[in-house]
Amino acid sequence: MKRRPTPDREQLAAQRHLALNRRQFLRGLGACVALPMFESALRPVASAATGPLAGGMGLTPSGAPLRMAFVYFPNGAHQNYWWPTGEGADFTLGRTMQPLAPLQKSIQVLGGLDHKNATAGNDGAGDHARANATFLTGARARKTDSTDIEVGISVDQVAAQKMGHLTRFSSLELSCDSVRKAGRCDSGYSCAYQYNLSWASPSVPMAPEPNPRLVFERLFGAGQHGERNENFRQRQATQKSLLDFIMDDARSLQGKLGRTDREKLDEYLTGIRGIEERIQRAESFGKLPDPAVDTPAGIPANYSEHMDIMYDLLAMAFETDSTRVATLLLAGDGTNRAYPQIGIPEGHHYCSHHRNNHELMEKIGAIDLYYMKHFARFLQKLEEKKDVDGRSVLHNSMIVYGCGNSDGNRHTHINLPIVMAGAAGGTMNPGRYTNLGGKPMSNVFLSMTDRMGVQGVERIGDSSGRVTAV
Repeated sequence: MKRRPTPDREQLAAQRHLALNRRQFLRGLGACVALPMFESALRPVASAATGPLAGGMGLTPSGAPLRMAFVYFPNGAHQNYWWPTGEGADFTLGRTMQPLAPLQKSIQVLGGLDHKNATAGNDGAGDHARANATFLTGARARKTDSTDIEVGISVDQVAAQKMGHLTRFSSLELSCDSVRKAGRCDSGYSCAYQYNLSWASPSVPMAPEPNPRLVFERLFGAGQHGERNENFRQRQATQKSLLDFIMDDARSLQGKLGRTDREKLDEYLTGIRGIEERIQRAESFGKLPDPAVDTPAGIPANYSEHMDIMYDLLAMAFETDSTRVATLLLAGDGTNRAYPQIGIPEGHHYCSHHRNNHELMEKIGAIDLYYMKHFARFLQKLEEKKDVDGRSVLHNSMIVYGCGNSDGNRHTHINLPIVMAGAAGGTMNPGRYTNLGGKPMSNVFLSMTDRMGVQGVERIGDSSGRVTAV
């Protein structure tokens, strides 16, 4: 007699089936475009929420996909401008977070979270490298500038390794900074620590992709690695948009959709073309790179544009359920990038060591605000994108925005500046400011993996338990 599968196996098989049904594509010569999640095509997913799959692996209680992302900004924050006043739901956003005011009910400001493994201990200087390395791992990085790097598995990869099979890409790693895999960067620490957020194992970082063109091709190009590049060259030779290759399929699909879903498809394809045009402009009209620097085509010379394109690609990856796990490194900790676009010619790291100089402190506040405006724009896009259950993609997400440094002037790693956006499909309680009173940041990570339905995770880094208050 054939053995009946256990309920867990039945549940996993059903989830795989639903995940595969979600993966609808528009196809054409050398192109494959993942579609957003249409209400009419995915009603079975939503109805599954009333059955055994409610709150299953990678799903919200309604049956919609649950996404998690981690966005890192560098060099700490101006403390007086970052933290809200009041507590609980009765709080007022500080100066830095004013761009989030329209979304205040969709965010939590989390205080009292620490990464003590980023502190010096017996390792001496190197706070910037440790801030990056510890942020998603909660582990202490081995101080080395050689190949014997070691830190820990990051929370995004803990989730991706358990549930990555449910989507086309198990995870997505993005950066708006350089990518360095070796060499010495910060007081005897390997550059691998400072330029990576995601770690597949204690010694294997997941190198992020800084080139929007390559991210775009990865998400929407067809074929295996190598084939994709040839397809891209064919499209470039014809000077056509990616969409030109899949429009026949798109027209056929439109005839099968209801009015709401047709409008959603039109809006989605328009969004793809918009990103394409911005990347093409960056390639064609961007500032010429320094001949001594190997700068891949597709990275905008304008940093603001670079951030916005990467945020938009991340939003589209979530909307199409291409992945449910992502990281975005806006800049490695310790960056000395200048911001002439907001009137700050001095380097960020230089300004962060303000020694209570009022002028430099104001510049740090302006830099923090600059980053927050772009993050708020990203969240607004997620709020405007409607999911299969009728809620927003933001509602069905957990987006951590923060830094592994608290006060860049003193290199502290307690009371980290952290914002959690989204409601995790209704299992979180946004719209409040919560001080958790000195808990490991890794405790929040454990709670996030629980909400993702990832089982068997008892510890991440220095975690000491779950955070039920989030």
